[in-house]
Amino acid sequence: MELWIPIAILAVLVALVVASAIRIVPQARRYNIERFGRYQRTLQPGLNLLIPLVDRVNTKLDVRETVYTSQPKPVITEDNLVVAIDTVLYYQITDPRAAAYGVNNYLQAIDQLTVTTLRNLIGSMDLESTLTSRETINIRLREVLDEATGKWGIRVNRVEIKAIDPPRSIQEAMEKQMRAERDKRAVILQAEGHRQSLILTAEGTRNKLILEAEGRQQAKILEADGEAKALERVFQAVHDNDADPQVLAYKYLEMLPRLAEHGNGYFVIPGELSEAMRTVTSAFTAEQKQARPAEEARVEEARPEPILEPEQVRPHTLGA
Repeated sequence: MELWIPIAILAVLVALVVASAIRIVPQARRYNIERFGRYQRTLQPGLNLLIPLVDRVNTKLDVRETVYTSQPKPVITEDNLVVAIDTVLYYQITDPRAAAYGVNNYLQAIDQLTVTTLRNLIGSMDLESTLTSRETINIRLREVLDEATGKWGIRVNRVEIKAIDPPRSIQEAMEKQMRAERDKRAVILQAEGHRQSLILTAEGTRNKLILEAEGRQQAKILEADGEAKALERVFQAVHDNDADPQVLAYKYLEMLPRLAEHGNGYFVIPGELSEAMRTVTSAFTAEQKQARPAEEARVEEARPEPILEPEQVRPHTLGA
């Protein structure tokens, strides 16, 4: 019975030694191994064997991309304004040995380097440039961090400025300025809309007047064409029927009142009027001359024959 106790103790010690000699490293993890206090190797993911009581795990590192958010840091701009800047850092460990032995605390070193770089960059910029040049600041900050963290076995994939907070008084002034800018843009847009409305109204009125004038022009042209065709047909009819001058003179006089209608109240007497009057007069005179003998003949026919007295009647003899 007393023999089993040392055997059990020995078995437990052997189990502990075997357990300490076996290391299972998870995926995306790296273990730095030291032998007698000196770096010996880095364990890769999977099953690894160590020498008990000789090898020990110094640091366990995560090689995945990691996000680090720093606390807001006060930075003074060129125009002597204090702004609080909060940054977000995306980094990844590429060399576990350099990350463990190259720097004491790589996160603190990155944080302090970020603050120093931001103060150098923003110290040469005013507040307005700082608020509108985030992309430029991010690119410059990443270049500086890549150059410094490369020897630490760390790669900075991305740096972003999460927030830039100016003082409260500056924020109130900026809000007033933005409000004034919005009011100004609103007034400008309203004036521009009114101007466009006036322009469109004027263009519509102009187009309306142009269309009305063109319509009147087309109506007058069509009316003139109709009158021309009507006159052409009248002249053609006159020519075909061989009308005498009296008829033409009568139609000419009949047309004069119609000519006066288009004269805006003024009656235009053409130069041929006297000739037309003479023609009409001569025509009516000729008709009267032709009608007078016929009337006289009718009067003579209607006059009674004289009664002859007996002594006025002479006998007719053969000798006579």
